[in-house]
Amino acid sequence: MFVAMAAAWQLQRITSNGGWVDVVWTFGTGATAALAALAPPTIGDAWNVRQAAVAAVVAIWSMRLGFHIALRVRRSAEDARYQRLRESWGAAFQRRMLRFLMAQAACSAVLIGAIVLAARVPADGLRARDLLALALAVSGVVGAAIADAQLARFKADAKNRGGTFRSGLWSLSRHPNYFFEWLAWLALPALAAGVSGYAVGWLTLAAPAVMYWVLMHATGVPMLEEHMLRSRGEPYRAYRQETNAFFPFPRRKVRST
Repeated sequence: MFVAMAAAWQLQRITSNGGWVDVVWTFGTGATAALAALAPPTIGDAWNVRQAAVAAVVAIWSMRLGFHIALRVRRSAEDARYQRLRESWGAAFQRRMLRFLMAQAACSAVLIGAIVLAARVPADGLRARDLLALALAVSGVVGAAIADAQLARFKADAKNRGGTFRSGLWSLSRHPNYFFEWLAWLALPALAAGVSGYAVGWLTLAAPAVMYWVLMHATGVPMLEEHMLRSRGEPYRAYRQETNAFFPFPRRKVRST
């Protein structure tokens, strides 16, 4: 992933669009993780049904999100988050961007490691617990796709330009797509943590923990909401007061003063 993100850095330099690094990260993480999940523990062994199931879900996640981001990057101006970084980093943008992408590669290593651990749980076949965990992952992918589609339909209507979308899943969370992405990663400890005789399975808890931190405290919510407050103003400020940032919950009633 370090090589992939170095290539992503070069790509954003050529295109002057930082959004392409998200495309490379998503496809790169997905491809590396799926192949690693299928790799047999011992040379010459064949992969088993658990490895295949985990690799398939990872591939579905990667392709869905990767193509979604790629289409958005191709059709739109540079993501506001990267525009903001260009402004704040100034002449040091490219140097700091490279360090930033290397940090993303390190995060990918944690996620990929968790996927490998989930794929190599020492159990024959798929248990009921495994099926529920895989269903959780698929639910996360589907939920994120629905949230993205709802927002895309809203933005496609010219009369909504500059408006704040507050319907569907977006009435329950300001970032339902992020929540469902995190939910998909929560499937890894559901597969591996606490399995008898497999203490390393607890390490899979790192995946949803890292993803939550990235989304809520690093490149996700803080940077996006800073832009939304600047561009949407009071309507978005009211939306923040009424609606949870991450975990879906019915809208709060805010007393007017």
